[in-house]
Amino acid sequence: MKTSISSLSVSDTLEDKLAAFAAAGFDGIEISEQDFTVQGSTPTEIGQLVRRHGLEVTLLQTTLALPGMPDLEQRFTQLERRFDIMAGLDCSLLLLKAPSDPQNQGGIDRMAADLRQTAERAAKRGLRIGFEARSQATHIQDYRDAWEIVRRADHPALGLVLDSFHVLARGVSPESIRAIPAERIFHVQLADAPVIEMDFDFKSRGFRMLPGEGDLPLLAFLRAVLATGYRGSFGLDLSQDRSRASTRNLALDGHRALIGLADAARRSEPGLKLALPEFPAPSPVEEVAFVEFAASPEQAQTLGEMLSCLGFAQVARHKSRAVTLWQQNDIRIVVNSEPTGYAHSAQVMHGTSVCDIGLMVPDAASAAARAVALGARRFHQTRHPYEMNIPAVRGVGGSVLHFLDRKSDLRQVWEREFTTLSQVDGIQQAGLRRIDHLAQVMQLNELPGWAQLYAVLFDIDKASETRVADAGGPVRSVALQTRDGAFRLTLNGVDTHRTFAGRFLSDSYGASVQHIAFQTDDVFATAHALTARGFEALPVPTSYYDDLRSTFDLPADFVTQLKAANLLYDRDMIGGEFFQLYSAPHGDGFFFEIVERRNGYEGYGARNAPYRTAALKRRAVG
Repeated sequence: MKTSISSLSVSDTLEDKLAAFAAAGFDGIEISEQDFTVQGSTPTEIGQLVRRHGLEVTLLQTTLALPGMPDLEQRFTQLERRFDIMAGLDCSLLLLKAPSDPQNQGGIDRMAADLRQTAERAAKRGLRIGFEARSQATHIQDYRDAWEIVRRADHPALGLVLDSFHVLARGVSPESIRAIPAERIFHVQLADAPVIEMDFDFKSRGFRMLPGEGDLPLLAFLRAVLATGYRGSFGLDLSQDRSRASTRNLALDGHRALIGLADAARRSEPGLKLALPEFPAPSPVEEVAFVEFAASPEQAQTLGEMLSCLGFAQVARHKSRAVTLWQQNDIRIVVNSEPTGYAHSAQVMHGTSVCDIGLMVPDAASAAARAVALGARRFHQTRHPYEMNIPAVRGVGGSVLHFLDRKSDLRQVWEREFTTLSQVDGIQQAGLRRIDHLAQVMQLNELPGWAQLYAVLFDIDKASETRVADAGGPVRSVALQTRDGAFRLTLNGVDTHRTFAGRFLSDSYGASVQHIAFQTDDVFATAHALTARGFEALPVPTSYYDDLRSTFDLPADFVTQLKAANLLYDRDMIGGEFFQLYSAPHGDGFFFEIVERRNGYEGYGARNAPYRTAALKRRAVG
């Protein structure tokens, strides 16, 4: 599968773009006429620069308006100049877009005749012309009209360029693409976009996104293209993307998006032929197998006291490392105080913090193989005696994701690596059953990439980006969860230290997990048990309960119960209920959350975020 990317997708020097695109795995670049203005180099010099990076020029994008325009001979003279440029670039395909010029006279037969002349001129120089419908064009807005023009022109040097944005933005079905002969499709461009009403020209210039970041049915589009037998290049043509940290990040995320979409297409329609290496399917996540904290010996003692207050018991000690295992029902918390190795480095960098997350999947080796195939970095560390080789990759903020399964010897990891100190059964607990969700914090420009990585690695649903209320500034959040709710993750992007999440990220020097939410079956009983164990709940202001009663028309005695336990409450449109109990913030702003979900509630209590954030800030400042 050959991949390319438009030079206009990022704002950077051409040299830096080329280096990033090549490193990400792209085969080619789509050069635009703007590159010559910015670069100040000749076509031959740019062509040589491209090839030095191991890339090819897939096509040249021109602003020349053809066909259907007046003064055709003058435009043909300008066309020949483009052919000269292509010769210098060593590029054989010129992209002609359906004109949006009000002078365009339209007409299927007229435009077909104009394009036939264009193709004849290109053929004399060994070049080809790709014609593209555009959603904002004066006349040819539908790819079916563009195909009819190409069909009538009937010239081997003339073909169709299909752009997913222009095909799908007006709500046109892509299914008719299946009837187009593959040899008449010269190039395919991919871009996603939100489904919102706005001017198509403005939307195309400013809202073209990576596949999977918008709402367009790109999978249906790609399946239709592949069904023709198309074997040409697939290119990304995006708006200049300033939401990411760097050109390198955009290139890596872009290449992953292309490969991930292609993989989804071949799995959803197995008969499709695609030159793509085989790698495992997206993996379900069955549960969070463990969460590991890095802590100094002194910090480990303080953390142990916190866990004890939450009803956890120290049940095992590692056979060859300074690592202890705390457990409550199906929740495992690992505390690592090893004086060397990765966890020690994480503790020195971030203080007491979550350094590792273990995920239970059906096949650990396959999950890791898919992650590496899609650009994740493998994690390796020298193994001590008794330690098993658990597949792992790097995660947010340099943290680690380990994969475990029940089908291999990995199911015995706790027995093999740890010495049992006490049995969980019989230990007085607080009713915490499992990890409901984890909340990770990152720089805002890292949010799109990490959300995309999780979405393509796992069999998981990604919600649209939302804003979490914080008086200090915007916090953007993306929630991901499996369909059965066994694994939930919220990713929060921040761009200022004035928010509570931003302050945590700044003070912890980039620690990834800001809070862990535990699930209980009876939040009132759990709150009572935690209070008896010395748990310090986050105080909720009286004003919250005054507002709550009027919002949901709750009985007074029920609100009194909530207030007595410092519980936050939410209810969805179908009667699902959600209860939240927060701990006071610890260290740089880390905290725990205890939740109960009733009647299928699937959210995260978004309406409570302003109260929770304000209360956490007040306690942290105090």
